[in-house]
This record gives sequence, structure tokens and C-alpha cells, in this order.
Amino acid sequence: MATVGALAAASLLLSACRGDGGFDYDHSALYVSGTEESPVVKFVVEDTPASYAVTVQSTEKVASNVNLTMAVDPSKVAEYNAINKTAYFPIPEGAVELENPQITITEGNAISSAATVKVVSTEAFEEGATYMIPVTIKSVSGGMTDVIEGSRTIYLRVSRVINFAAINANYNASSNFIFEKAIPLTTFTYEMKIYPTGLANSGPQRFCALEQADESKALLLRFNEANTSNKLQVMTPCGTMMSNTEFANNQWYTLSIVWDGTNLLFYVNGVLDNSLAGKDPGGVNFQRFEMGMSWGGYNSRQFFGHRFCEFRVWDRALSASEILGGLCGVAANSNGLQAYWKFNEGQGYIFKDATGHGFDMDWSKTSRAIYEGDMLPTPDACNNIQWVKDDVNKCAQ
Repeated sequence: MATVGALAAASLLLSACRGDGGFDYDHSALYVSGTEESPVVKFVVEDTPASYAVTVQSTEKVASNVNLTMAVDPSKVAEYNAINKTAYFPIPEGAVELENPQITITEGNAISSAATVKVVSTEAFEEGATYMIPVTIKSVSGGMTDVIEGSRTIYLRVSRVINFAAINANYNASSNFIFEKAIPLTTFTYEMKIYPTGLANSGPQRFCALEQADESKALLLRFNEANTSNKLQVMTPCGTMMSNTEFANNQWYTLSIVWDGTNLLFYVNGVLDNSLAGKDPGGVNFQRFEMGMSWGGYNSRQFFGHRFCEFRVWDRALSASEILGGLCGVAANSNGLQAYWKFNEGQGYIFKDATGHGFDMDWSKTSRAIYEGDMLPTPDACNNIQWVKDDVNKCAQ
């Protein structure tokens, strides 16, 4: 007799896979442990070697030994990406080992011995790439051989702990950099990471704008507009919305603003926070980056204390799964990624565009409006760039 927990798990699995594997509730079958709700499971790798135990379960206790052979199958990453519109990478050759691939569910039990997936090196890992290790049931022999197809494979998403540098905001560094060329956008995704330290709960606090050279068609982000209790106002040329999230100090957030040509969507840490039917702006020519609020005396009056990094400009609307997969970083050659400032140099005042598309920023060549309409050079702004790298600046994707 199966336990209540096993029966509940089996019910979830079989109902999800009915019509795929042809199972019904009374049919005995095998599945990889941990795939009851999703076949994708986080595998945190901070140091190497790092290990993950993989077992196989039966929907009921087996009457005789069931012998299984497990295998790492990198080809399944491409299959998964095609079905789910994701961009995971197969782990580099030689970076992973599978120990004890021959496992057994012994008579009278419902769970097998463990095969061990071991990441032995991350030296070949590319910066910004998220890796996946598919571990699959390759063969079965013994008393029970049916496998729930939707749970034949567990996909271990390698979650590396990354310690990064970031900029600590300083209102004396607030200014604008205008690029020599523009990025034409009909659809877009803007992304950034922030770590609030000075949310004031009252009064506007503006921290960036991404816009055309003349400041038109801007994405403008500011907290506490109209005393909204640490909510973020997202102003775009497609429409304006207020976040549902009330942000807190001393934690990292990844913000993603998406325009798909019809809808404006706002994500916080990969989760949809708010959306609205937007207005088509007739295209946007992104050409100007504003750090903080630079106009007049507002640079200090509307200052928002925070750390920031990972600014990205895409010329397409990212899917929810793509956004979730890039919380810590993305590959510099990702499809549609037009500009990417990691802000992780750790020193100096030149911020490199990781894509190689030529959108580097030299903060000694910035300018800001002291009075409305005037743009004056701010060569000293570069001397006020503050870098920080500590145990707070960690991300496990």
C-alpha cells in the first residue's frame, strides 16, 4: 500500500501526464524524485565539487527489485529550450560527472538508491550563461518498467553564487551620457538590478531615465510619487503604471520593463507585478542614459540611496521564462540584446558595453541641466563614482 504522500504525488503526476504517458490513477509507474510540480530544479553551486543526489520513485512499493540506469543527456537542453522558449546552456564537457548511474528500488520500497551528479569545475562557464543538466532514466529492468514520460528527466538548473561589484549611488555623480548613435526600438525590454538603502517613504526619489537624445519618449523610474509607500512609478512612452510591490531597503531586486507592441508589463525578480494595455509610441530611439536625477537641485532633493548594476536594453519583448532565467546575468551575445552595462568594473568611471556594440560610457564626458534647457558639461561627475563589493553583492540564479 502506498503512503498518503506518495499517492498524492502520484495523483499530481499522473493527472499532469495523462494523455502523454497514457497512465491512469490505478497504474503503477516510475518518476524522478523532485519532478512532482516541475521538472526544473535549482542546483546551487558555490564551490566545486558540488553534488546533487538524484533518485527515482515508484507510485507504490515495488514487488521485486527495479534496476535503473541514469544518464546525463545534454541534447535535452535544446529540446527543453525549443518547447519552453528559454535560453539555457548545456553544461560544458568535462564540467560534470555522474557517479553511481546504476541505481535500484529494492523489493518492498518505493524509492531508489541515489545517483550523484557532481559539478567538478566551473572554469569553462561563460559569464551570464545559465546552465542546465538533464538527468534522465535511460533504461529500466525488473518488476516495474513503466515511466511517467513527463517526469523521466529532471533538469538541474545550475545556480551559481556570483559575487559582483556594483555602483553605490551618489547624487554628485548624477548626470547624463548621450551616445553618438541610437538604438531603434519598436518593442523593447529594459532591465536593471537595484539594492535600495535610502527609501524615504515620502517625496519622489528618482534613480534613472533611459530616453531619446532630447529626453523624449523616456523610461523614467522613481519611488514614492504622491507618497505611495515605497512603490515604484514606471513611466514609459507606452504608458505609466505604479508597482504593486512595496519595495524595502537592503535587498536586491531585478526590474524588467517590457513593451510587446500592445501591452506594457513590469516584472520584479522575474514575477509579473503589473501590466496595462499600452499606447504605441511609434518607435523609440534610445540614445541617452541618466544616472539619478540630474536636473538642477533635484539631484540632492530627489536622491535615492541605492546600489545598482546589470542595465540591459533589448530590442524585443522578453518572455517571462527568459526574464526569470536572467536574474543574475545574461550572455552578452543573447538574441536581441543591444546594450549591456554590467557596472561591475569595480574601479574607474568608464562603463563597458558587454555586447561590443559600441555603447561604452565615459562618465567624464557627461552633462546635466543646471537650469531648464541648459546642458552643461560635468567632468567632475566621474570623480564621484563610488564602487562597492561585499557579501551583500551576491546572486544565486
